[in-house]
Amino acid sequence: MYDIIYIGGGLNYAGAVVAAKNGKKVALIENDLNQLGGVCLHKGCIPSKMFLHHANTVFESRNDVFDSPLKLNMQTLFDKKDKLLKNVTKVVQKQCEGIDLIEGKGVVVSPHTVKVGENTYEAEYIVMGTGSSPFIPEGIEYDGKTVITSNDVLNLTKLPEKIAVYGTGAIGLEMASFFAAAGSEVTLIGRHDVLLKGAYPEMDNALKGVLQKLGVTLMTPQSIKSAKPTKRGVHTLFEDGSEKYFEMLLVATGRRPNTDVVACEEIAVGKGIETDIWFETTLPKHYAVGDCNGKLQLAHAARAEALNVTEQILGQSPRALNLEHVVKFIHTLPMSYAYVGKRKSDLEKAGIAYREKRVPLNQFTYSVYNHASKGMMVSYVDSEGFIMGGEILAPNAEELIAAVGMALAGEMDAAQAKRVIFAHPTFSEALERTFYRL
Repeated sequence: MYDIIYIGGGLNYAGAVVAAKNGKKVALIENDLNQLGGVCLHKGCIPSKMFLHHANTVFESRNDVFDSPLKLNMQTLFDKKDKLLKNVTKVVQKQCEGIDLIEGKGVVVSPHTVKVGENTYEAEYIVMGTGSSPFIPEGIEYDGKTVITSNDVLNLTKLPEKIAVYGTGAIGLEMASFFAAAGSEVTLIGRHDVLLKGAYPEMDNALKGVLQKLGVTLMTPQSIKSAKPTKRGVHTLFEDGSEKYFEMLLVATGRRPNTDVVACEEIAVGKGIETDIWFETTLPKHYAVGDCNGKLQLAHAARAEALNVTEQILGQSPRALNLEHVVKFIHTLPMSYAYVGKRKSDLEKAGIAYREKRVPLNQFTYSVYNHASKGMMVSYVDSEGFIMGGEILAPNAEELIAAVGMALAGEMDAAQAKRVIFAHPTFSEALERTFYRL
């Protein structure tokens, strides 16, 4: 009998570590203990950002201040990625000392009861953090070689000369950027004409231009009816009846919550495992955090949720998480898109009175040699001047947006925010200017 059983060794492990350090008897169940740290560490944000980092170096080397452009060695990159992940996995495993690690597929079969193979375990509290899996639409034949998902990209040892990316969400845009910057010929296929759903309209248009300048061919709006690997390439039939062959097709059409951890009728499952604002399911003392609850598919959100639930169990009375205050971003090259809080589209849909200030990055010389002349920053305040959110299209937008996140957490108004003097020359100056003009 355990105090807490955590199912899923992704960012859920962070909660298990804290609970064990606070004297709780804890078990952590994971399909593959070599995958502790989850998709983010092994197949997602850590290795993908490593790939983007090196692809950006290749992109920069095309500048005429260099004698010749660089070429990415995918085998070497793969080896370095593999070595990094193995080392980090050892660190995670060491952090889990004091926790009973159980390898296998955990399923909640009845209240407070988890089955792993033929073995049964019980706990007063159960925290499910089983993540999500790539979604492949009907009609697309996945083979892991020429029709691939983002998981397979990170195992490539050779860069394809040509690749099509299907999907314009975060994964699709990131991967299109990576391949184009690295030197592949990229076709980006999307069902909608808009790339950044819900984003400030001018940012969406700017990103389209940036990707095209990077060498990405846009096929939007367009839907794939079927895709099949052949000797000639991936035969792709579109909904409008047209067809093309691609050397490789990366399917990035989203991820589905892994809800098969639930085999207990007391726990409701919809698009994800249903929870309240405290991430408690319809069965008391049973929680679902991260991708599997269908709220936010972000590693930092999963970690925050796991820690919040653990603090609740430990009796520390944490505040309910405001998921609007979680930073969301898409890492594209050479600029990224990020936002936190309310966006223009959210405010207008809700009919909330607001003021906005937009500052283009072309007002700053710093943008010229950082490929950011099309970038911009927008901040929003309510009728009383309190900051409600912000959107950024700039290099390292995911870092810059943290200032807006802090302003939201601190319930700052524009008058307070503009007292901060940002460094020169940096892109943060543009954010300072949005606050100053509100």
